Amino acid sequence: MDLAISAVTGDLKVERLQQLLLRVHTVVEEADGRHITNSCMLMQLKTLSAAMYQGYHVLDNIRYRQHNGASKDSVSDSSTSSDYIIPFKRARTANSSSTIKAFNWELQSALRNLEAVVDHMVEFVVLLGGCERVSRRPYDTYLHVDNFLFGRHVEKQQIISFLLQENMPGPPAVLPVVGGRGVGKRTLVAHVCRYDRVRSHFAVILHLSGDGLTKITDNEIPSGKILVVVEFASDVDDDDWKTFYSTVTSMDRGSKVIILGRNESLKKFGTVQTISLNRLAFEEYKYLLKTLAFGSANPGDHPQLAEIVEEFAVVLGGSLIPGNLIAHAVRKNLNAHFWLSTLNRIRITMKMNISRFGFHPNELLDQGRPVHLGPHYLLSPAAPSPSSPNSSLPKLVFGDSLAEAGHTVPPKGDFWLVAWESRLPPYTS
Repeated sequence: MDLAISAVTGDLKVERLQQLLLRVHTVVEEADGRHITNSCMLMQLKTLSAAMYQGYHVLDNIRYRQHNGASKDSVSDSSTSSDYIIPFKRARTANSSSTIKAFNWELQSALRNLEAVVDHMVEFVVLLGGCERVSRRPYDTYLHVDNFLFGRHVEKQQIISFLLQENMPGPPAVLPVVGGRGVGKRTLVAHVCRYDRVRSHFAVILHLSGDGLTKITDNEIPSGKILVVVEFASDVDDDDWKTFYSTVTSMDRGSKVIILGRNESLKKFGTVQTISLNRLAFEEYKYLLKTLAFGSANPGDHPQLAEIVEEFAVVLGGSLIPGNLIAHAVRKNLNAHFWLSTLNRIRITMKMNISRFGFHPNELLDQGRPVHLGPHYLLSPAAPSPSSPNSSLPKLVFGDSLAEAGHTVPPKGDFWLVAWESRLPPYTS
């Protein structure tokens, strides 16, 4: 550990932080591969995860602090940042003594949180040993290890418990999964549905669009336990829902329904507690962004780039689709100049949308309104669809055009501009 870091934190405290993070991360990863039904254990898992990501955030700040002086003028111009309305803002101090105090306070806070959760972790680990392992297919295991499905530990456990719960009285239970655009609702449910135990629990898993809600009839329902997953892009007509639900009540006992959408009104159709997905906490989002941006590269070998990741996390405001899009672009070019150029283009894009529409691009997408992606592209939110774009039209991935700025020529005529395509089925956000 170099002297600059030691002067601020002390080698022993940093080493202690790393040891605690290793212990907590080990338990969180193990818990992610178990089927946890105890609600109190799920609450503790959520606390463990939050403390872990906060700890990694502080560790990153300590590791790369010595590079602030060289890059802060180009990376984090506070006068530029203040022009934007963004969900996340970090306090910046010019006085070195106050900066040292702030870092020491962050380190002490992270250590206290981690030590507190570790002190109460013994019982959790013992109980975890009694939880059944959730088997994954080899492909899913690869995706999991490579962080393609990130976080959502507790929500995933809640969905699994709902699906595998036996002897629920009455007609099929309905679980609403509600959240803003691009928070990963479909990806989360699709991932759970790929678990072997879930697949073997149901005879058939049906995926429906809310537009075709009334098309399902008694004659089309197969025998056995059925899981019906319905995604709504807009409001649900009460009469259509009654028609649909009266049909699914004829399904065999043990069948389940999951409904997905952005509209809070979906909650009224649920028979169990709604799972609400929000954007990731800043520390967790930054960890995800760093993992995606570096891929197989070691962030420790690129300290300036690792610091720029935090600036990306700030300006992107916790949105998953832009985060994946930018990570896809910068991962191909681990060059500080390129990363800074990309960061500046994002800031210009944000300022242009705020100036023209009065809202941050994230808010525009949440409202279903178009977003300007630079001077040449207009991103219009499309309604969710399980089908692929028209294959007769050429496709341009926006991340590729961003990564190869000046070298990518858009196709002539009409073409599909793909903002981002998930690497996890169903290959959407």
